[in-house]
Amino acid sequence: MRHTISLSLALAAFWLLNSGYYTPLILGLGLVSIIIVVYIVHRMDVVDHESQPLGLSGKILFYYVWLGKEIILANIDVVKKIWLGKDAISPVLTTINISQKTDMGKVIYANSITLTPGTVTVNLVADQIIVHALMGENIQLLEAGEMDRRVSRLENSC
Repeated sequence: MRHTISLSLALAAFWLLNSGYYTPLILGLGLVSIIIVVYIVHRMDVVDHESQPLGLSGKILFYYVWLGKEIILANIDVVKKIWLGKDAISPVLTTINISQKTDMGKVIYANSITLTPGTVTVNLVADQIIVHALMGENIQLLEAGEMDRRVSRLENSC
């Protein structure tokens, strides 16, 4: 039930932010739309702890800030390497062990790697992830485990 309420509130906030109009007609249509969507989603039985990880709500913002900083730094690094030419780029494909236990934690980690420029998650199997990187130093950073630790902390907060 709390996931359904959370979904309703998220849809209402999304509707209000995107609409920009607060007349009774628009608000009424928004309410009807939200009720229909929540009814359909409830009938499909797709609202659960994985589709709406309420436990992530508090700590995810801090993770997003950290990840945003990492994305910016990685962008700068990739641009530098491209400007330096072919000799600065040394593509690597390797397997890295991960510590996440839940599917959600593993997916967050894999997507975080892909979002960071210069690295792409190629495959995720059990407790290992295959990563392609433009530079070997990107793999070394992943093996150092800072991103893994942060995602595990986020996963454990649920």
